[in-house]
Amino acid sequence: MSGATPVADRRREDIVQAHMPLVGHLVREMLARVPAHVNRDDLLSAGYAALVHAARGYDAERGVPFARFAAARVRGALLDELRGLDWASRSVRQRARRADTARQELIAELGRMPTVREVADRLGCSVEDIEHADDDVQRAVVFSLQGFATAGADDMVTEPSAGPEEMLIRRERLGYLLDAIEALPERLRAVVRGYFFDERPMARIAEDLGVTESRVSQLRAEALKLLRDGLNTHLDPALAAENPVKPGCVARRRSAYYDQIGDRGTLQSRLARTGPDGLPVAA
Repeated sequence: MSGATPVADRRREDIVQAHMPLVGHLVREMLARVPAHVNRDDLLSAGYAALVHAARGYDAERGVPFARFAAARVRGALLDELRGLDWASRSVRQRARRADTARQELIAELGRMPTVREVADRLGCSVEDIEHADDDVQRAVVFSLQGFATAGADDMVTEPSAGPEEMLIRRERLGYLLDAIEALPERLRAVVRGYFFDERPMARIAEDLGVTESRVSQLRAEALKLLRDGLNTHLDPALAAENPVKPGCVARRRSAYYDQIGDRGTLQSRLARTGPDGLPVAA
C-alpha cells in the first residue's frame, strides 16, 4: 500500500490538473518535428499518463520544481510513444527510397548533385512531390538526431530510474553524434551547425555560403542522410545494412566518412564530451 491520504490524493489531482497545459505545449512542440500523420490524441494520452505518474513519484525534497520534473517525464513518454509507432509511414519510406535511388543514379550520370527538378523528372512526378517527401524524411531524421542529443538530458537530472549504465550509453551516443557532425564535409557541417545548433534562418546560411536557399535545403538533406547512416553504421549495423549504397565513388566517399567518425574518438573521449548530466561540455 502507498500510505497516501485522501488529502495527498487530492493534492496530486490538483497538481495534475494545473499542469495539463504543459502536456499540450510539449505535444505541440513534438508535432512540429514529426510528419503530419502522427496522431495528436495518441501523444496526448501518453503525455497525460506520464503527468499522472510524475505526480505520484514527485518528491519536493529533491529540490526540483514539479514543472521541470514533469516535463522530463512527459518528454520521455512522448519519445517512447513515437518510437513505438511506424510514424515514418510505409508510403513515406517508399517515396524516400525511390527519390534516393534516383539521386544516386543521377549523381553517377552527372558527376554532381542533381537538382530537385532533375530528380522529379527522373521519377515522373512534380517538384512539390519530391519536396514534400524530403520534408517528411528530414523531420524524421531531425527527430532521431534530437533524440540522440536531447531525449534524455533532463531525464538524467531528474529521473531516478536512469541507472549509470543507461547514462553512459546516452553519453556515448551523444559523443558519436558530435563526432559525426565534426567529420562532415565543411559545407555540410556549416549547414547543420547553422540550422540546428545556431537556429539561423536558411536565408542567412545561404548568404554566407554564397548559394541559394534551395541549395541549402539540398545540403541539409544530404547532411542528415550522412549523419543518419554514419550513426547507424557504428551504433546499429543491422539498420545500416538496410540502406546499402551501390559500389562506386559515392560509396567510397561514404565509407571514408564512416571511418572518420570511428577514428575521431574512443569511448573515453566521447564520454568526456558530455558531463554527468548528459549535456555537451563546452569546448
